[in-house]
Amino acid sequence: MIRAPRIVISGSHSGVGKTTVATALMAAFTRRGFRIQPFKVGPDFIDPGFHQAACGRVSRNLDGWMLSRLTNLEVFARAAADADLAIVEGVMGLFDGRSGSSEEGSTAEMAKWLRAPALLVADAGAMARSAAALVRGFETFDPKLDLAGILFNRIGGAGHAELLRESVSQYCATEVIGCLPRDASIAIPSRHLGLTLAAESLTEANLTQMAGWIEANLDLDRLLALSRHRSSPVDEPSEVAPAERAAVRIAIARDHAFCFYYQDNLDLLEQAGAALVPFSPLRDAGLPPDLDLVYLGGGYPELPAERLASNVALAESVRAYHRQGGKIYAECGGLMYCGRELIDADGRAFPMLGLLPVRTVMQKRFAALGYVTWRAAETTLLGPPGTEVRGHEFHYSRLEPLGPLQPAARLRRDGEAEKPDGFTEGGLLAGYAHLHFASNPGAAAVLVGLPS
Repeated sequence: MIRAPRIVISGSHSGVGKTTVATALMAAFTRRGFRIQPFKVGPDFIDPGFHQAACGRVSRNLDGWMLSRLTNLEVFARAAADADLAIVEGVMGLFDGRSGSSEEGSTAEMAKWLRAPALLVADAGAMARSAAALVRGFETFDPKLDLAGILFNRIGGAGHAELLRESVSQYCATEVIGCLPRDASIAIPSRHLGLTLAAESLTEANLTQMAGWIEANLDLDRLLALSRHRSSPVDEPSEVAPAERAAVRIAIARDHAFCFYYQDNLDLLEQAGAALVPFSPLRDAGLPPDLDLVYLGGGYPELPAERLASNVALAESVRAYHRQGGKIYAECGGLMYCGRELIDADGRAFPMLGLLPVRTVMQKRFAALGYVTWRAAETTLLGPPGTEVRGHEFHYSRLEPLGPLQPAARLRRDGEAEKPDGFTEGGLLAGYAHLHFASNPGAAAVLVGLPS
């Protein structure tokens, strides 16, 4: 049984400061000598980077729609086995999920699956007594959820904090754990697709400041006591034996342009017998030697597009690998890199790899957002026809065909018509969907080269 104490950091709605609070808590407890295991609910690639910067451990994604309850518990138990405290940052508002009539994919669902208490972060910047009505609604909406405490963010001062505490204590059963003063220097800057990357906006000085901010305005000892007393044991999963075969070599694009990977995807590839070799399309002069596959993940290729285009040596190395029959798997940003050109937000055109007859064009509004099921219409690098993998789309670019395309899969989203994905050209499979291999581990095994 995994008995690590755990706490879920939830929000009344998106934008209340969950990531800032979760990162600050991770930094504060780490500085006290705790081994903190971070998690993020939902299909997010950016927030986990802040978690890792704060506590030095890889943050894992948990997701109630892409992954089964059992798979989520296995991910949690395996990662938290040696932790003193697990901190789970939620997604959107506490009860927000896949639809308005179901908790599927929500933070509340995950908190109940993990048998974990939830801390609700609420933006009290323009509230006083009304805060009690908000808290009362959250604590009564789902009696099966353990709402352990309230944390008010962006308060105006000591007087404001007292009004909030007074109103909640009179009308609500949930205790106020802390009141955080508004501090613009603490906030993490945002851009399209979400927050800026941790490597761009988080330093040791920032983390020290965030830890001090949270320690001065939140009762860390009380929060730790709640997490210890109100967390229930989780079954420990059986060990996963690695594949007994000679490792294949998979080159993983890892830099500022390509940084969106689920850690459990990478783990599944390794468990299937892959040796993962990082490389940088921005900096390196060529691909690593002796490769069986190149994995181009998502990220922000539109931001350093000029640098990508100018690294002609690396681009030619990838083209040569492709011409010689090499296998390439590309997702979202990787798809953009595989096209003939990328048009950035300022309308500037940059040549890309030219492996697919497409142009990708950045827009001011997102072009796709939501959970998807990817289904193969023919045999691909992920398996035979009918192979299904769950995933997520979130991108601001649109695809403009410049010639015939060969879609090998379809994307299905509730309430929308199916659309093509999984574009192939030789050994290349590229698409917009970020797939979670843990929803179908067999796909990861096929990608590595094991029979399905």
